[in-house]
Amino acid sequence: MRETTRPERIERIHQLVRHMNEVDRNLSAAYVRAKDAGTLILVDRSGRAPRVLLGKRHAGHAFMPGKYVFPGGRVDRSDARVPVARPLAPELEALLMKRVPRPSPVKARALALSAIRETFEETGIMVGERGTDPLLAPKGAWSAFIRAKVLPDLSALQLIGRAITPPGRTHRFDARFFAIDASRIAHRLDGVTGPDAELIELVWMPLQQAARLDLPAVTRVMLEELDVRIAAGFRQNLPVPFYRMPRGRFLREIL
Repeated sequence: MRETTRPERIERIHQLVRHMNEVDRNLSAAYVRAKDAGTLILVDRSGRAPRVLLGKRHAGHAFMPGKYVFPGGRVDRSDARVPVARPLAPELEALLMKRVPRPSPVKARALALSAIRETFEETGIMVGERGTDPLLAPKGAWSAFIRAKVLPDLSALQLIGRAITPPGRTHRFDARFFAIDASRIAHRLDGVTGPDAELIELVWMPLQQAARLDLPAVTRVMLEELDVRIAAGFRQNLPVPFYRMPRGRFLREIL
């Protein structure tokens, strides 16, 4: 992305989020409670320009048809019960418990694991560490981790941002956008994406090129935040923005 000052970046992010509130807004729609969700941004920093993994959603989907997105989705009840190779960093666990009703380490862990599970379900990519002993975990997508002897590793996750979908939408999420280096990919199953899948194709793209794709506004916002974070050293202890729009007023706060 082009070189800009931090105030310019923040103002550009503000503009993107204001646009996010205007597009497809239905003020007469019934109020929908935002569901907890986790999204994972895989970052490949092995080349000259960092690349991110994006998937193109099927055109037949009612939600964001044909858009390029980061893999992710809502938290499942099973996510909190999955064994891990390493837990969340204490600082990240604390961040995930801020500004939430009934905060707990279990909920923080489930948010992070939902991003890893959804990434596998949509792309076939398992993020974690290969183990040697049989694992016990809930059925469903996590059973594939058992067969591959992969334990999710939460220790290297970073929180890039949090965003609550503005009111007036039929689908609303309280989404946590995590990032992790692509070197943490432990295993991959082929054939998960395709013409009849939720994501019909996957692309690894430099950030500047990714910004030219047909992206939801929130994805553009998180690309900007990721760019700022990479420029600052891609460290876990960097500020984490929280986007929300209470009573029609846009807010960008730091957790």
